[in-house]
Amino acid sequence: MIALVTGASRGIGAATAKRLAAEGYTVIVHYHHAQAQAEQIAAETGGFAVCADLGDFVQIDRMIEEIIRRYGRIDVLVNNAGIALTGLYQDISDADALRLFAVNLGGTMHTAKKVLPHMLHQHSGCIVNTASVWGECGAACEVHYSAAKAAVIGFTKALAKEVGLSGIRVNCVSPGVIDTDMNAMHDAETMQALAEETPLGCIGKPEDIADAVAFLVSDRAKFITGQILPVNGGFNI
Repeated sequence: MIALVTGASRGIGAATAKRLAAEGYTVIVHYHHAQAQAEQIAAETGGFAVCADLGDFVQIDRMIEEIIRRYGRIDVLVNNAGIALTGLYQDISDADALRLFAVNLGGTMHTAKKVLPHMLHQHSGCIVNTASVWGECGAACEVHYSAAKAAVIGFTKALAKEVGLSGIRVNCVSPGVIDTDMNAMHDAETMQALAEETPLGCIGKPEDIADAVAFLVSDRAKFITGQILPVNGGFNI
C-alpha cells in the first residue's frame, strides 16, 4: 500500500509518515524546502522523498507522475502541507494572501485531482485532508488561514459525496493547538494561554494527529466518509 503525505518533513506530516510506515505503508515523504529532513524521514520509514511547491500545479503534476512511475499506484493521500499568516486582516498583502490560498486550498484540491484518476481506476482509495480548528470557528489575526481551512472542510464534504460510489473515502482531520513549528510564531505566554483555554489543559502533539489519520485511513473507518474529525483537546466543542 502506497501513501503520499504532503508536508512530511516535520511536525504533523513527519509524525503521520512514521505512523503510516508503522502500519505497513510505503510512505512518500513530500517536502518543499526541507530536503535533508525529508530524506531523513524517508530513510527512517523506508519510503521515498519528493519535492514540489504545492502552490505550483505543474510541480504537483510532476510529483504525482514520478510516484506513479515508481510505484504504479497511490492508495492513500494525506493532504497535510500548509502555510500560515498572522496579522490584522487589512495588513496582509494581496500577494501573501494569494500564496496562502494557492498552497493551503489550491494545493490540496489539485493534488487530490491528480491522485483521483489512479484511485478511480482501482476503485479504492482514501484521502485525508488537514483542516484546523480555526477553519471551524475562525481566529482573529488569522483570517486568511481560517478561510482557507474552512474551504478545505467544504471541499472534503463535497468530494466525499462525489466519489463515494467509486469506493473512495474522503475525510478531514481538524487539529487544535499542536506543538509544531507553525505555532512557534507564538511566544510562551500565548501558548500557555491557549493551553489554559483547552479543556484538557495542554497543547497537543503531532502524534495525536497522526493517530487520528491512521484511524481514518484504516479499515476501522471503512464506513466513515465526508467527516471532520476534531483533535483539539476540547478547544472547540
